[in-house]
Amino acid sequence: MGAGKLILEEEEGFKMEIKVVEKNKEKMTLLLKGINAAYANTIRRLMLDEVLTMAVKSITVNKNGSALYDEMIAHRIGLVILKSDLESYDLQEDCKCNGKGCSKCQTGFSLKSNGPCNVYAEDMKIDDQKIKPVYPRTLIVKLAKGQALEVDGIITPGKGKVHAKHSPGVVYYRGYPIIKVSASEDTSAAVGACPTHVFKLSGKKAVVAEPMKCILCMACVEATNGNVNVEGSETDFLMFIEAFGQLKHKEMIEGAISIMNEKLDDFGKALKAAK
Repeated sequence: MGAGKLILEEEEGFKMEIKVVEKNKEKMTLLLKGINAAYANTIRRLMLDEVLTMAVKSITVNKNGSALYDEMIAHRIGLVILKSDLESYDLQEDCKCNGKGCSKCQTGFSLKSNGPCNVYAEDMKIDDQKIKPVYPRTLIVKLAKGQALEVDGIITPGKGKVHAKHSPGVVYYRGYPIIKVSASEDTSAAVGACPTHVFKLSGKKAVVAEPMKCILCMACVEATNGNVNVEGSETDFLMFIEAFGQLKHKEMIEGAISIMNEKLDDFGKALKAAK
């Protein structure tokens, strides 16, 4: 999904327009037009809760001479962000092995270090070499002279609704700001009151310069005693997607839409079966 517009027509009377407003390695901003808050929130929840990512499921601490408890070591390893080729894996509950664990639904890893040294995510020896830490220099623990750490464990695909370690990023939205400035009153106070610099000053008037920077905080409304009016649109929304690194923004969005279509198909089949 590059810069530009994408128009989705799912049924008569429904048309959603998606425009990429801003995109960089860490963050993407979309303008979604022609929907409502329920639809926007559904897309957000699917991205956070249903799209698959890889993460450490279980850990066995064989030796820990560090200053941290076993539970703290496990917690820090469990939150290491991993990227992988997810197409080659199935959820354990959907796997043909019935959750017993096989090469299609899990892989192993080990971690062995002797101090003095810093132990990083890149020191994990993962059986599937396609799986790698997104941030290799994530510090797990520091070992002093004579201290040792030996750990092994299991990595599986999973969903954010089961554990937050599987969420691929942060997604939030707000109504597109509709800003109205009085043409007859002094609204200059809005310029200094706005924390995101939406306005620029023209004489004694506040002029809207950067509408998409508005966070609907209403500081400008209070500063001008209502001579500036702000409200969020009920049909157009700005959606902000900040990826942790397991997946690209495009993969998060496409995954969410694919899952939505699957759920709608299942719902339609269930309705037909109930007749």
